[in-house]
Amino acid sequence: MKKHKIRTKNPMKIRLYKILKEAGKKSNFWKRIAEEALRPRRRKRVVNISKINRLTKPKDKVIVPGKVLGDGEINHSITLSAFEFSRKAIEKILSANGKILNIEEMIKKNPTGKGVKIIV
Repeated sequence: MKKHKIRTKNPMKIRLYKILKEAGKKSNFWKRIAEEALRPRRRKRVVNISKINRLTKPKDKVIVPGKVLGDGEINHSITLSAFEFSRKAIEKILSANGKILNIEEMIKKNPTGKGVKIIV
């Protein structure tokens, strides 16, 4: 993993990076997500529900290294984790019987990242 200088003072972002960095010692998958966590705000990933719906199948596990927005519809259940969610996105995912996990829960359930899709 490249040496990154943490330029943020946000304690939640620093904590998230440390959790991902620790998981990245066991799996290259989580190293990739840790690198995404340190992107500057203007280069953050933003993904709409419609894109997630298009790229996934029922029961898929997905991580978005950025923010999930509520534009579009989702018509199948998935397990989703992201750095941030809009209120509308949460409502739509839960109404489709999907699950929302925080990053720590996703790491515990998938320590190697096998079977988890990254959508950017």
